[in-house]
Amino acid sequence: MDKRDYYEVLGVAKTATPEELKKAYRKLAVKYHPDKNPGDKAAEEKFKEAAEAYNVLSDPEKRQKYDQFGHSMGPQGFPGGAEGFGFSGGGMSMDDIFSMFGDIFGGHTDMGGFGSAAGGRRARQRQRRGDDLRLTLKLSLEDLAKGVTKTLKIKTFVADQPCHGTGAKDGNSFTTCSMCHGTGAIQQAQQTIFGVNYVQSICPQCQGEGKIIQEKCAHCNGTGVIKTDQTVTINIPAGTAGGSVLTVKGKGNAPMHGGVAGDLLVVVEELPHNELIRDGQDVIYNLMLDFPTAALGGSVEVPTIGGRVRVKIAPGTQPGKILRLRGKGLPSPDGRGTGDQLINVMVYVPEHLSDEAKNNIEKLRGEAGMQPTEAVKNSIFSKLRHVFD
Repeated sequence: MDKRDYYEVLGVAKTATPEELKKAYRKLAVKYHPDKNPGDKAAEEKFKEAAEAYNVLSDPEKRQKYDQFGHSMGPQGFPGGAEGFGFSGGGMSMDDIFSMFGDIFGGHTDMGGFGSAAGGRRARQRQRRGDDLRLTLKLSLEDLAKGVTKTLKIKTFVADQPCHGTGAKDGNSFTTCSMCHGTGAIQQAQQTIFGVNYVQSICPQCQGEGKIIQEKCAHCNGTGVIKTDQTVTINIPAGTAGGSVLTVKGKGNAPMHGGVAGDLLVVVEELPHNELIRDGQDVIYNLMLDFPTAALGGSVEVPTIGGRVRVKIAPGTQPGKILRLRGKGLPSPDGRGTGDQLINVMVYVPEHLSDEAKNNIEKLRGEAGMQPTEAVKNSIFSKLRHVFD
Protein backbone atom coordinates (compact mmCIF):
# COMPACT_ATOMS: atom_id res chain seq x y z
CA MET A 1 0.00 0.00 0.00
CA ASP A 2 1.34 3.40 -1.04
CA LYS A 3 2.13 5.89 1.69
CA ARG A 4 0.05 9.02 1.92
CA ASP A 5 1.75 12.36 1.51
CA TYR A 6 2.96 13.57 4.93
CA TYR A 7 1.47 17.01 4.45
CA GLU A 8 -1.86 15.39 3.54
CA VAL A 9 -1.65 13.20 6.68
CA LEU A 10 -1.32 16.26 8.92
CA GLY A 11 -3.76 18.30 6.85
CA VAL A 12 -1.39 21.22 6.27
CA ALA A 13 0.06 23.03 3.28
CA LYS A 14 3.65 22.45 2.14
CA THR A 15 4.45 25.95 3.35
CA ALA A 16 3.29 25.16 6.91
CA THR A 17 5.37 26.71 9.68
CA PRO A 18 6.76 24.60 12.57
CA GLU A 19 4.00 25.93 14.85
CA GLU A 20 1.33 24.96 12.31
CA LEU A 21 2.83 21.47 12.03
CA LYS A 22 2.86 21.12 15.81
CA LYS A 23 -0.73 22.29 16.17
CA ALA A 24 -1.95 19.93 13.42
CA TYR A 25 -0.11 16.96 14.88
CA ARG A 26 -1.39 17.64 18.38
CA LYS A 27 -4.95 17.68 17.13
CA LEU A 28 -4.53 14.30 15.40
CA ALA A 29 -2.61 12.77 18.32
CA VAL A 30 -5.43 13.71 20.70
CA LYS A 31 -8.08 12.42 18.29
CA TYR A 32 -6.50 9.04 17.56
CA HIS A 33 -4.63 8.34 20.81
CA PRO A 34 -4.91 4.61 21.75
CA ASP A 35 -6.17 5.43 25.24
CA LYS A 36 -9.06 7.35 23.71
CA ASN A 37 -9.78 4.64 21.12
CA PRO A 38 -9.20 1.33 22.93
CA GLY A 39 -9.19 -1.65 20.56
CA ASP A 40 -9.64 0.54 17.45
CA LYS A 41 -6.93 -0.65 15.05
CA ALA A 42 -7.80 1.95 12.41
CA ALA A 43 -7.36 4.77 14.95
CA GLU A 44 -4.07 3.26 16.12
CA GLU A 45 -2.76 3.20 12.54
CA LYS A 46 -3.74 6.83 12.04
CA PHE A 47 -2.02 7.67 15.33
CA LYS A 48 1.18 6.03 14.11
CA GLU A 49 0.89 7.61 10.67
CA ALA A 50 0.57 11.09 12.20
CA ALA A 51 3.57 10.48 14.46
CA GLU A 52 5.66 9.35 11.47
CA ALA A 53 4.65 12.38 9.41
CA TYR A 54 5.39 14.84 12.19
CA ASN A 55 8.74 13.22 12.99
CA VAL A 56 9.90 13.83 9.42
CA LEU A 57 8.37 17.26 8.80
CA SER A 58 9.40 18.72 12.16
CA ASP A 59 13.06 18.02 11.41
CA PRO A 60 14.42 20.64 8.93
CA GLU A 61 16.94 18.23 7.37
CA LYS A 62 14.44 15.37 6.98
CA ARG A 63 11.82 17.77 5.66
CA GLN A 64 14.20 19.10 3.02
CA LYS A 65 14.96 15.55 1.83
CA TYR A 66 11.27 14.65 1.84
CA ASP A 67 10.34 17.74 -0.18
CA GLN A 68 13.03 16.80 -2.71
CA PHE A 69 12.63 13.03 -2.95
CA GLY A 70 9.29 12.17 -1.34
CA HIS A 71 8.92 8.62 -0.01
CA SER A 72 11.44 7.25 -2.53
CA MET A 73 14.23 7.76 0.01
CA GLY A 74 12.83 4.92 2.10
CA PRO A 75 13.73 4.19 5.70
CA GLN A 76 17.41 4.88 5.05
CA GLY A 77 16.55 8.41 4.08
CA PHE A 78 14.21 8.87 7.02
CA PRO A 79 15.43 7.07 10.11
CA GLY A 80 12.27 8.28 11.81
CA GLY A 81 10.00 6.71 9.19
CA ALA A 82 7.69 3.74 9.70
CA GLU A 83 10.45 1.18 9.94
CA GLY A 84 12.46 3.41 12.28
CA PHE A 85 9.47 3.73 14.63
CA GLY A 86 9.17 0.00 15.05
CA PHE A 87 5.80 -0.31 13.25
CA SER A 88 7.36 -2.70 10.75
CA GLY A 89 9.90 -4.49 12.90
CA GLY A 90 12.12 -1.51 13.80
CA GLY A 91 13.35 -0.40 17.17
CA MET A 92 10.96 2.33 18.43
CA SER A 93 8.08 1.28 20.66
CA MET A 94 4.83 3.05 21.50
CA ASP A 95 6.49 4.33 24.68
CA ASP A 96 9.15 5.96 22.48
CA ILE A 97 6.39 7.75 20.58
CA PHE A 98 4.87 8.91 23.85
CA SER A 99 8.30 10.27 24.85
CA MET A 100 8.32 12.35 21.65
CA PHE A 101 5.24 14.19 22.92
CA GLY A 102 7.45 16.22 25.26
CA ASP A 103 7.86 18.88 22.59
CA ILE A 104 4.15 18.91 21.85
CA PHE A 105 2.49 18.61 25.24
CA GLY A 106 4.84 20.54 27.52
CA GLY A 107 6.93 17.55 28.55
CA HIS A 108 3.92 15.34 29.50
CA THR A 109 2.35 12.34 27.80
CA ASP A 110 -1.10 12.88 29.30
CA MET A 111 -3.33 14.71 26.84
CA GLY A 112 -6.66 16.07 27.92
CA GLY A 113 -7.33 13.45 30.56
CA PHE A 114 -6.24 10.25 28.78
CA GLY A 115 -2.84 8.68 28.57
CA SER A 116 -2.82 8.23 32.32
CA ALA A 117 -2.62 4.46 32.05
CA ALA A 118 0.69 4.60 30.21
CA GLY A 119 1.93 7.31 32.57
CA GLY A 120 0.86 5.33 35.59
CA ARG A 121 2.67 2.25 34.32
CA ARG A 122 5.86 4.22 33.91
CA ALA A 123 5.49 5.75 37.38
CA ARG A 124 5.15 2.33 38.96
CA GLN A 125 8.02 0.87 36.93
CA ARG A 126 10.54 3.42 38.17
CA GLN A 127 13.12 1.71 40.32
CA ARG A 128 15.06 3.52 42.96
CA ARG A 129 18.83 3.50 42.79
CA GLY A 130 21.05 4.08 45.80
CA ASP A 131 23.87 6.59 45.98
CA ASP A 132 27.31 5.77 44.65
CA LEU A 133 30.21 5.70 47.08
CA ARG A 134 33.62 7.12 46.19
CA LEU A 135 36.91 6.42 47.89
CA THR A 136 40.58 7.05 47.09
CA LEU A 137 43.08 4.19 47.05
CA LYS A 138 46.73 5.22 47.34
CA LEU A 139 49.15 2.86 45.60
CA SER A 140 52.89 2.79 45.02
CA LEU A 141 54.48 2.72 41.58
CA GLU A 142 55.58 -0.86 42.27
CA ASP A 143 52.00 -1.93 43.03
CA LEU A 144 50.69 -0.29 39.88
CA ALA A 145 53.43 -1.93 37.80
CA LYS A 146 52.66 -5.50 38.86
CA GLY A 147 48.96 -5.14 39.66
CA VAL A 148 47.53 -5.79 43.07
CA THR A 149 44.39 -7.04 44.78
CA LYS A 150 43.15 -4.98 47.71
CA THR A 151 40.53 -5.84 50.32
CA LEU A 152 38.69 -2.75 51.51
CA LYS A 153 36.41 -2.30 54.51
CA ILE A 154 33.74 0.30 53.90
CA LYS A 155 30.59 1.52 55.66
CA THR A 156 27.49 1.35 53.48
CA PHE A 157 23.73 1.29 53.73
CA VAL A 158 22.40 -2.16 52.87
CA ALA A 159 18.86 -3.51 52.55
CA ASP A 160 17.43 -4.52 55.92
CA GLN A 161 16.84 -8.25 56.04
CA PRO A 162 13.79 -8.49 58.39
CA CYS A 163 11.69 -6.29 56.08
CA HIS A 164 13.49 -7.21 52.84
CA GLY A 165 14.41 -3.56 52.34
CA THR A 166 10.79 -2.35 52.19
CA GLY A 167 10.70 -0.58 55.56
CA ALA A 168 7.39 -2.30 56.40
CA LYS A 169 6.95 -4.86 59.15
CA ASP A 170 7.56 -8.37 57.75
CA GLY A 171 7.89 -6.76 54.31
CA ASN A 172 4.15 -6.66 53.61
CA SER A 173 2.49 -4.18 55.97
CA PHE A 174 1.20 -1.75 53.30
CA THR A 175 -2.00 0.02 52.32
CA THR A 176 -2.82 1.46 48.91
CA CYS A 177 -2.15 5.19 48.68
CA SER A 178 -5.44 7.07 48.94
CA MET A 179 -4.20 10.05 46.94
CA CYS A 180 -3.06 8.27 43.76
CA HIS A 181 -5.00 5.02 44.27
CA GLY A 182 -1.91 2.94 43.80
CA THR A 183 -0.67 4.45 40.52
CA GLY A 184 2.19 6.43 42.10
CA ALA A 185 1.20 9.52 40.09
CA ILE A 186 -1.36 12.29 40.28
CA GLN A 187 -2.77 14.59 37.63
CA GLN A 188 -3.48 18.28 37.74
CA ALA A 189 -5.42 20.27 35.18
CA GLN A 190 -3.71 23.19 33.48
CA GLN A 191 -5.45 25.62 31.16
CA THR A 192 -3.45 26.21 27.95
CA ILE A 193 -4.18 27.83 24.62
CA PHE A 194 -4.99 24.36 23.31
CA GLY A 195 -7.47 23.66 26.07
CA VAL A 196 -7.17 21.79 29.32
CA ASN A 197 -3.95 19.83 29.68
CA TYR A 198 -3.54 17.29 32.48
CA VAL A 199 -0.05 17.31 33.94
CA GLN A 200 1.19 14.16 35.62
CA SER A 201 3.61 14.23 38.55
CA ILE A 202 4.85 11.90 41.26
CA CYS A 203 2.40 11.47 44.10
CA PRO A 204 3.66 13.52 47.07
CA GLN A 205 1.98 11.26 49.61
CA CYS A 206 3.60 7.95 48.61
CA GLN A 207 6.58 9.37 46.64
CA GLY A 208 5.61 7.39 43.56
CA GLU A 209 5.35 4.02 45.29
CA GLY A 210 1.57 3.70 45.13
CA LYS A 211 1.49 2.35 48.67
CA ILE A 212 1.92 3.55 52.23
CA ILE A 213 3.68 1.70 55.03
CA GLN A 214 1.01 0.71 57.54
CA GLU A 215 3.36 -0.56 60.25
CA LYS A 216 7.07 0.30 60.20
CA CYS A 217 9.79 -2.28 60.57
CA ALA A 218 11.20 -1.91 64.07
CA HIS A 219 14.66 -3.05 63.01
CA CYS A 220 15.28 -0.22 60.51
CA ASN A 221 12.63 2.22 61.78
CA GLY A 222 10.84 2.12 58.43
CA THR A 223 13.76 3.18 56.25
CA GLY A 224 14.42 -0.23 54.71
CA VAL A 225 18.20 0.18 55.14
CA ILE A 226 20.78 -0.19 57.88
CA LYS A 227 24.38 1.00 58.00
CA THR A 228 26.99 -1.71 58.28
CA ASP A 229 30.59 -2.60 57.44
CA GLN A 230 31.17 -4.35 54.13
CA THR A 231 34.32 -6.05 52.88
CA VAL A 232 35.01 -5.47 49.21
CA THR A 233 37.80 -7.04 47.18
CA ILE A 234 39.00 -5.06 44.17
CA ASN A 235 41.55 -6.02 41.54
CA ILE A 236 43.87 -3.25 40.30
CA PRO A 237 45.19 -4.32 36.85
CA ALA A 238 48.91 -4.00 36.15
CA GLY A 239 49.73 -0.67 34.49
CA THR A 240 46.73 1.22 35.89
CA ALA A 241 47.36 4.96 35.75
CA GLY A 242 46.94 7.35 38.65
CA GLY A 243 43.59 9.12 38.44
CA SER A 244 41.83 6.05 37.03
CA VAL A 245 38.38 5.30 38.44
CA LEU A 246 37.49 1.64 38.92
CA THR A 247 33.83 0.72 39.40
CA VAL A 248 32.57 -2.08 41.62
CA LYS A 249 28.94 -2.62 40.65
CA GLY A 250 26.30 -2.79 43.35
CA LYS A 251 28.66 -2.04 46.26
CA GLY A 252 27.38 1.46 46.95
CA ASN A 253 24.48 2.45 49.18
CA ALA A 254 21.15 0.66 48.98
CA PRO A 255 18.15 3.02 48.51
CA MET A 256 15.43 3.42 51.09
CA HIS A 257 12.34 1.24 50.65
CA GLY A 258 13.89 -1.09 48.10
CA GLY A 259 15.60 -0.81 44.73
CA VAL A 260 19.07 -1.21 43.25
CA ALA A 261 22.23 -0.41 45.19
CA GLY A 262 24.61 2.20 43.79
CA ASP A 263 28.21 1.48 42.80
CA LEU A 264 31.52 1.83 44.58
CA LEU A 265 33.87 4.15 42.68
CA VAL A 266 37.53 3.62 43.54
CA VAL A 267 39.84 6.48 42.51
CA VAL A 268 43.45 5.34 42.12
CA GLU A 269 46.05 7.78 43.47
CA GLU A 270 49.68 7.10 42.58
CA LEU A 271 52.10 7.82 45.40
CA PRO A 272 55.26 9.74 44.35
CA HIS A 273 58.35 7.57 43.93
CA ASN A 274 61.58 8.69 45.58
CA GLU A 275 63.68 8.30 42.42
CA LEU A 276 61.52 7.41 39.42
CA ILE A 277 59.10 9.56 37.46
CA ARG A 278 56.22 7.95 35.58
CA ASP A 279 55.47 9.05 32.02
CA GLY A 280 52.57 6.97 30.75
CA GLN A 281 53.90 3.41 30.53
CA ASP A 282 57.54 4.61 30.64
CA VAL A 283 59.51 5.64 33.70
CA ILE A 284 62.27 8.26 33.81
CA TYR A 285 65.36 8.36 36.01
CA ASN A 286 67.65 11.37 36.17
CA LEU A 287 71.22 10.08 36.51
CA MET A 288 73.85 12.48 37.82
CA LEU A 289 77.32 11.31 36.68
CA ASP A 290 80.60 12.51 38.10
CA PHE A 291 82.95 14.01 35.53
CA PRO A 292 85.57 11.21 35.55
CA THR A 293 82.95 8.52 34.86
CA ALA A 294 81.35 10.60 32.09
CA ALA A 295 84.80 11.16 30.52
CA LEU A 296 86.39 7.75 31.04
CA GLY A 297 83.33 5.49 31.11
CA GLY A 298 82.47 2.84 33.66
CA SER A 299 79.31 1.41 35.21
CA VAL A 300 76.80 2.80 37.68
CA GLU A 301 73.90 1.38 39.66
CA VAL A 302 70.45 2.77 38.93
CA PRO A 303 67.02 2.04 40.44
CA THR A 304 64.23 0.38 38.44
CA ILE A 305 60.73 -0.69 39.37
CA GLY A 306 61.99 -4.23 39.84
CA GLY A 307 65.11 -3.36 41.84
CA ARG A 308 68.56 -1.86 41.24
CA VAL A 309 70.62 -2.78 38.15
CA ARG A 310 74.03 -1.79 36.81
CA VAL A 311 74.30 0.22 33.62
CA LYS A 312 77.37 0.68 31.41
CA ILE A 313 78.51 4.23 30.73
CA ALA A 314 80.44 4.70 27.50
CA PRO A 315 83.55 6.94 27.55
CA GLY A 316 82.75 10.51 26.57
CA THR A 317 79.07 10.32 27.54
CA GLN A 318 77.56 13.77 27.11
CA PRO A 319 75.01 15.54 29.32
CA GLY A 320 71.50 15.08 27.91
CA LYS A 321 72.16 11.61 26.52
CA ILE A 322 69.22 9.25 26.99
CA LEU A 323 69.88 5.62 27.89
CA ARG A 324 67.02 3.19 27.39
CA LEU A 325 66.30 0.04 29.39
CA ARG A 326 63.84 -1.95 27.28
CA GLY A 327 60.84 -3.41 29.08
CA LYS A 328 61.68 -1.81 32.43
CA GLY A 329 58.59 0.40 32.42
CA LEU A 330 54.97 -0.46 33.22
CA PRO A 331 52.75 -2.90 31.30
CA SER A 332 49.82 -1.54 29.34
CA PRO A 333 46.47 -2.35 31.03
CA ASP A 334 45.09 -3.53 27.69
CA GLY A 335 47.98 -5.94 27.15
CA ARG A 336 49.72 -3.98 24.39
CA GLY A 337 53.28 -4.37 25.58
CA THR A 338 55.41 -2.84 28.30
CA GLY A 339 57.05 0.56 28.52
CA ASP A 340 60.76 1.33 28.95
CA GLN A 341 62.91 3.07 31.51
CA LEU A 342 64.60 6.18 30.18
CA ILE A 343 67.79 7.32 31.91
CA ASN A 344 68.45 11.01 31.47
CA VAL A 345 72.21 11.56 31.88
CA MET A 346 73.45 14.69 33.63
CA VAL A 347 77.07 15.47 34.52
CA TYR A 348 78.01 17.09 37.79
CA VAL A 349 80.59 19.89 37.64
CA PRO A 350 82.39 20.19 41.01
CA GLU A 351 81.74 23.45 42.84
CA HIS A 352 84.49 23.22 45.43
CA LEU A 353 87.98 21.96 44.46
CA SER A 354 91.23 21.65 46.34
CA ASP A 355 94.26 23.54 45.05
CA GLU A 356 95.79 20.26 43.84
CA ALA A 357 92.62 19.33 41.94
CA LYS A 358 92.52 22.78 40.37
CA ASN A 359 96.14 22.45 39.23
CA ASN A 360 95.48 19.03 37.72
CA ILE A 361 92.46 20.30 35.81
CA GLU A 362 94.39 23.39 34.69
CA LYS A 363 96.99 21.12 33.09
CA LEU A 364 94.22 19.51 31.03
CA ARG A 365 92.90 22.80 29.71
CA GLY A 366 95.12 22.81 26.67
CA GLU A 367 95.07 19.07 26.03
CA ALA A 368 93.70 17.81 22.71
CA GLY A 369 90.08 16.70 22.92
CA MET A 370 89.26 18.87 25.93
CA GLN A 371 87.34 21.40 23.84
CA PRO A 372 83.95 20.42 22.34
CA THR A 373 83.80 19.81 18.60
CA GLU A 374 81.29 21.56 16.37
CA ALA A 375 79.34 18.30 16.11
CA VAL A 376 79.02 18.08 19.89
CA LYS A 377 78.00 21.74 20.13
CA ASN A 378 75.30 21.26 17.48
CA SER A 379 74.03 18.11 19.18
CA ILE A 380 73.71 19.81 22.57
CA PHE A 381 72.13 22.90 21.01
CA SER A 382 69.61 20.70 19.21
CA LYS A 383 68.63 18.99 22.46
CA LEU A 384 68.23 22.30 24.27
CA ARG A 385 66.14 23.71 21.47
CA HIS A 386 63.86 20.67 21.66
CA VAL A 387 63.36 21.27 25.39
CA PHE A 388 62.12 24.82 24.78
CA ASP A 389 59.94 24.00 21.76
